[in-house]
Amino acid sequence: MALFLTPCTSPYIVNVRVINHFPNHYELTRKDLMVKNIKRYRKDLEKEGSPLAERDETGRYVHLDFVPLTFVLPADYNIFVEEFRKNPSSPWIMKPTGKAQGVGIFLVNKLSQIKKWSRDGRGGVPVHVSGKDSYIIQRYLEDPLLIGGKKFDLRLYVLVTSYRPLKAYMYRLGFCRFCTVKYNSSMSEMENMFVHLTNVSIQKHGEEYNDSHGGKWSIHNLKMFLEGTRGKEANDKLWDEIHWSIVHSLKAVQPVMASDRHCFECYGYDIMIDRALKPWLIEVNASPSLTSTTAADRVMKYSLISDIMNIVVPGGDIPDVKWNKVPAKEALGNFDVLYDEELERLGHLSDDSRDGKSRGGAASGRGQAFRDGRKPTTIWK
Repeated sequence: MALFLTPCTSPYIVNVRVINHFPNHYELTRKDLMVKNIKRYRKDLEKEGSPLAERDETGRYVHLDFVPLTFVLPADYNIFVEEFRKNPSSPWIMKPTGKAQGVGIFLVNKLSQIKKWSRDGRGGVPVHVSGKDSYIIQRYLEDPLLIGGKKFDLRLYVLVTSYRPLKAYMYRLGFCRFCTVKYNSSMSEMENMFVHLTNVSIQKHGEEYNDSHGGKWSIHNLKMFLEGTRGKEANDKLWDEIHWSIVHSLKAVQPVMASDRHCFECYGYDIMIDRALKPWLIEVNASPSLTSTTAADRVMKYSLISDIMNIVVPGGDIPDVKWNKVPAKEALGNFDVLYDEELERLGHLSDDSRDGKSRGGAASGRGQAFRDGRKPTTIWK
């Protein structure tokens, strides 16, 4: 079996080879490009008069507000300054556009802290900034949902086998990543990354890091906790909105993504939840870590790789990229169908899917938001 684990730049790829990255996957996985594509997607829907682009009285998107307010520096510096001055001293988080594992991330609450990314007054030229220094600055989530007083985020796995038509699968066995130090929003803790960043690559160096559980919690445990503390309806609504945000992030890059039939991709989605149980898409990883830190982690990631192979290369046979990429139900393993544009177009989705749930239980529509009388199916047009 010919399986390539890195992108191939050859103009010709034989039909018995599959590759685990789309050629320009960075349109979704680079922080600045992800935000750019989502903003463009919103504007395109507005021009079309789509109900998806509805705004409230404050100008905020009602259905597509799933990414924190973000600017690219130094390009958007002047626009950012205008926004910053509306709420001086509010915290923002700076992230390099092309790095991972928490490298280069820091919090700011003063304009003087980002003077390096400002523009001079004569020609609008960035001061002492090279292309490698490109950052995004994002409104910091000050009211995250805490468990045991600690901040956490979700790592979810999404498999995409095609962008045209869009075919995406959601993995059930993701996990939560916890900080090792209890959350404190005071200015004195702004530089303490053990309070603010959930990356295991950072937390494992903390004094409170526990090797036995690795600072991780299964998605199953999170759902049980939320049902017990907030109720089943609130938990279901949260996951409906998480699936919704993932599908629309994929649809945002669909027009620009090179959908080579030889390619597939397993993305690592990082989601944060605020105190009101609203999910926020933080970033998408092109090569989520498959390194295990605990025994449970190793079992889960082994299962993830196995299930991906069963979908991408059905039956373990020689890959054939000409097949229709509709795996048998028994081949899905721990994956659920998140969205299948082709099946929806042909009208083959179940009644539950049309009401907001896919065949595997994941949302393919905004069922929760559209139970006020409008037809859920219109959201995908």
